[in-house]
Amino acid sequence: MLKNMTTTAVGGDAARTVTASTEAELIAAITAADNAGEDILFIGGGSNLVISDEGFSGTVIRIATRGLVVEEQDGGLALLRAAAGENWDATVEYSLAEGLSGLEALSGIPGCAGATPVQNVGAYGADVSQTLAWARVWDRTAQEILQLSNEDLAFAYRDSLIKRTSTHGSPRYVVLEAAFLLKRGNESAPIRYAELARRLGVEAGQGADAALVRQTVLELRRSKGMVYDPQDPDSHSTGSFFTNPIVDASVLEQLPHNAPNYPAEQAEMVKLSAAWLIDQAGFGKGYGLEGTDGFQIAGGRASLSTKHTLAITNRGTASAADILAIARAVRAGVAERFGITLVNEPLLIGVEL
Repeated sequence: MLKNMTTTAVGGDAARTVTASTEAELIAAITAADNAGEDILFIGGGSNLVISDEGFSGTVIRIATRGLVVEEQDGGLALLRAAAGENWDATVEYSLAEGLSGLEALSGIPGCAGATPVQNVGAYGADVSQTLAWARVWDRTAQEILQLSNEDLAFAYRDSLIKRTSTHGSPRYVVLEAAFLLKRGNESAPIRYAELARRLGVEAGQGADAALVRQTVLELRRSKGMVYDPQDPDSHSTGSFFTNPIVDASVLEQLPHNAPNYPAEQAEMVKLSAAWLIDQAGFGKGYGLEGTDGFQIAGGRASLSTKHTLAITNRGTASAADILAIARAVRAGVAERFGITLVNEPLLIGVEL
């Protein structure tokens, strides 16, 4: 069952499953399925997927490649190369153990290293685009290995070339290895997130001890149910289900004056807080559990996390339909209240929002 391969624990059976433990096995599995005209679903950590209760009719390829290598560079820098199947948080932990800094604010994010460039994974003011040097990929169209630079990947907020050239969640470019250019030393990258800076006792823009940053980030994430724990149903999710909307700055005129907003990369655009919009639209923590207005939607089987309004959680027996029912209610409520349509962050496989 595919639900056993994802952090939200929903999804039916796969027609066929192949586990690739080496890069050669991964390329061979992709090539065989592509040559046979089969649809492919790639699963690493399974933390960014909502899969249909009917399952997947093609081939599921589980990416289980391993390998972490540090290569010294000039100027007090080092290149950390991570195989696609390496656990991401273990990769961050390894970087610190090797005396490298730059990834510490990305601690605790579930999933595998190879997935991080796809979504330009980010948290607490940091994202992968700030450190990623290149990604080696298998180009399924040309059937060859390419090395895509940071510039080639054309990163944006929770977006990249790889994501933009994917079809129904199946990428043209499959990451084989990701390389991160990191600094030698114990001082972290500048702290860009206000809450994290406050917890560390530093000003925004300053650095701190990288190990302490990692510890503090893990504590913050656990307090929000954002570190996967089999014993904590609040963590049985895809993490943030919706991205923070990026809208024209004029939209602020229609929002309450205290609506959180942040500069966006695009001119005359601002980034809003999806969590704030959800909460202010009447969907509080635990929405969907017994005793809340949303209980009838999924019978308490799925709900917003009791720790964070951005996560939609499986309380133990939820189906994909239950997860999506909560998501649709929240999206519709925010659209009705603020005129803003939230966009899902996880890949939806065989289902639609």
